[in-house]
Amino acid sequence: MRVHESAIASDEFRTIGRYVAVKKKARSVPSEILAKLRAICLQLPEAYEERAWVGTRWRIRKQTFAHALIVESGWPPAYAKVVGSAGPVCIVTCRSKIAELNAHSFAKHPFFRPGWWPDIVGLVIETRTDWDEVAYLLAESYRVMAPKKLAESIAHRVATGE
Repeated sequence: MRVHESAIASDEFRTIGRYVAVKKKARSVPSEILAKLRAICLQLPEAYEERAWVGTRWRIRKQTFAHALIVESGWPPAYAKVVGSAGPVCIVTCRSKIAELNAHSFAKHPFFRPGWWPDIVGLVIETRTDWDEVAYLLAESYRVMAPKKLAESIAHRVATGE
């Protein structure tokens, strides 16, 4: 992504390489939401958490299966566009074969469909968020991204919604 020179020169952004500008003071995902996401993601075999270019992500080996961040003041712009909001709004993205099969359901609020992967789905985290549904989607995302044996190790949990 090429960034306009004025953004690079701004005190609000720092550069990574030649073409990317990352907001220096991006707002963090609220701790109570991070705690819920951690409880879901870190129970999965070999899953780990790390800071992402913005927000926090959970990975299995080197594959990201969940990414939480805040969209605020229209930044990051790609997320603001697909969410349809300049923010502030907390979102989580993950992978889901279910979203591919049932694209219509995953195109309505609180869900959104970023276009950068065919199996990616996003969810706006709100006060009425169904955390059982979030747990199911994140476990499904783990299964999509994990090596086959690890994915199979949680197949029953995903199938039964445990």
